[in-house]
Amino acid sequence: MRIILIVLLTGFIGLGLYVRFAPSDPARWHAMPREMEDRDLEGGAKRVIEAAEGDLARLHSIALATPRTRVLAGSVEEGMITYVTRSRVFGFPDYTTVEQEADLIKIHARLRFGKLDMGVNAARVDAWLAALRSSSGG
Repeated sequence: MRIILIVLLTGFIGLGLYVRFAPSDPARWHAMPREMEDRDLEGGAKRVIEAAEGDLARLHSIALATPRTRVLAGSVEEGMITYVTRSRVFGFPDYTTVEQEADLIKIHARLRFGKLDMGVNAARVDAWLAALRSSSGG
């Protein structure tokens, strides 16, 4: 019985370490799907909004103010940025790509591990957009 518990505990710790420290490949995650429309996904969300001048920079600041969020690739100057936001307890990575194309901002948020995110990605993106509207005075 003790050996089984040790094996299970070792496996759990190993999985946790893999999830937290697995490398994030920008070539895989720093991309925007061809088809973009507002919708919630099982493991993420897509949003498309009209953009005013400076909105991408404001949204970038809002994203970076989110706990456990960092830039994986891109920049405001490039017009596309991908962020990694990690969950508090286990460090599960979620990827959010934001792209400005003419007068539209497209956002694609998705999880890396599993299939369901319990609405976490959609809630985070919607909070970013609410903060953007608030900072823009609209």
